Amino acid sequence: MRALILRGGWEGHEPVACTELFRDFLTGNGFTVRVAESLDVYTDPAALAGAGLIVQCWTGARFTPEQANGLVRHIRSGAGFAGWHGGIIATGYESEHYQFMVGGRFVGHPGGFVDYTVDIAGEHPVTAGLESFRVHTEQYFCHVDPTLEVLATTTFTGDHGAPETAGAVMPVAWTRRFGAGRVFVCTLGHGPDDLRVPQTRTMIERGLLWAAG
Repeated sequence: MRALILRGGWEGHEPVACTELFRDFLTGNGFTVRVAESLDVYTDPAALAGAGLIVQCWTGARFTPEQANGLVRHIRSGAGFAGWHGGIIATGYESEHYQFMVGGRFVGHPGGFVDYTVDIAGEHPVTAGLESFRVHTEQYFCHVDPTLEVLATTTFTGDHGAPETAGAVMPVAWTRRFGAGRVFVCTLGHGPDDLRVPQTRTMIERGLLWAAG
């Protein structure tokens, strides 16, 4: 199977370094990996042909209708789509089709880098054997689709100048079906250090494979 890694956008999320962490994992699991660094790849049928998995790490993308439609059609037809943090949910705000597909969008992270707990929710192959774990990173508050299959959550305390968030149980990782395709999202992963946390890395690696079917 072919995997397409699309990376770029805001450099603060280190899209090159972050995606390189997963290249060997993908090739070791039988993928032929291609890297693209232009959103126009989504308008190129030849580039998308045979790509059973798209891994996107592009914070702040402003998709043209042609780019968004090309991506959404490809996933709806049966490909997998996966990513983490701002590279997948702090992007594409102007495209309702993209938003429907991904199932969530970033709103804010009160306090910046804070200590919090990630709780495993239910049973799923992506989180099998994992237990709740602590992280020190951005705690993403998102607006999410109520139909998500939630794999992990975090509970907001209302601290850090955001009392209105107190008690909010927010998805951290989820899957969803989109047409014949599969989508995996993890809100962790601000930079390489976050992605090296064993539980985070395990969830994302398994999420990539799940999305690929």
